[in-house]
Amino acid sequence: MPTILGQNQYGKAENRVVKITRDGDTHHIKDLNVSVALSGDMGDVHYSGSNANVLPTDTTKNTVYAFAKEHGIESAEQFGIHLARHFVSSQEPIHRARIRIEEYSWERIATSDGNSRFIGADEVKHSFVRKGQETRVSQITYDGENWEVISGLKDLTVMNSTNSEFWGYVKDKYTTLKEAYDRILATDVSARWRYNWTSDEQRMPNWEKSYEQARKHMLHAFAETYSLSLQQTLYQMGSRIINSRSEIDEIRFSLPNNHHFLVDLEPFGLKNDNEVYFAADRPYGLIEATVLRDGVEPKIPVDMTNL
Repeated sequence: MPTILGQNQYGKAENRVVKITRDGDTHHIKDLNVSVALSGDMGDVHYSGSNANVLPTDTTKNTVYAFAKEHGIESAEQFGIHLARHFVSSQEPIHRARIRIEEYSWERIATSDGNSRFIGADEVKHSFVRKGQETRVSQITYDGENWEVISGLKDLTVMNSTNSEFWGYVKDKYTTLKEAYDRILATDVSARWRYNWTSDEQRMPNWEKSYEQARKHMLHAFAETYSLSLQQTLYQMGSRIINSRSEIDEIRFSLPNNHHFLVDLEPFGLKNDNEVYFAADRPYGLIEATVLRDGVEPKIPVDMTNL
């Protein structure tokens, strides 16, 4: 049976690049994990093995590091835009570039006066500790005319120790869960939001500010929603972001329900008044949904596993 070549792409995955910006004694860190995927006229290399249209993946790796020097890293999104534009505009066989970036955050270590004076400085501004909260993520796709920028985060662990209930649900012969009128609500937020910036003719968003504000509104909604279900909280988080940030049209969440079960202390003659819990890591409920600006078509994949 004859066969034909379907969708294909190639590139260099997980290029780890750390850029230090030295502003006198004050240093700044950008720590990225950059993956490049290119597609276009690549039939010959698959059918005959001809590499005439192939830009080596080693070259894409080198480009990542060279661009960190030449362009700096203002933001993950801006860095990805520089890379995608370069690959599509400089190589005729390449019609589409997709740049995926994870960004790891660092914060400055505050040092004591005693330690500072030994190195002859009033304040140390070049020592950092890796933040253990979330990983920032970005995906930039460019086809020579149109842009798609999807940003977000993963592994942002949040908890409400009260103001959460779960009751009134469907019950059948297999239901053993007791209704809860005061429970812990905890989750590891994975979120991706899509910007409505698609053309160089449009004003480009302030990527750093947009990320900070989207994260802030997400956390405020989580904290300020009296939750009757994790689904309700998810919707409030997405709505708060879209209503507050005009540059964002769509956001998709994947929220595991990190269950906390009250421990039965009655065998020990103790009353557990919503104080002692068992934190179960699995199995867990998994709540996923997309929140959209009215009139907008969804484009973020339902399965965000590789996004």
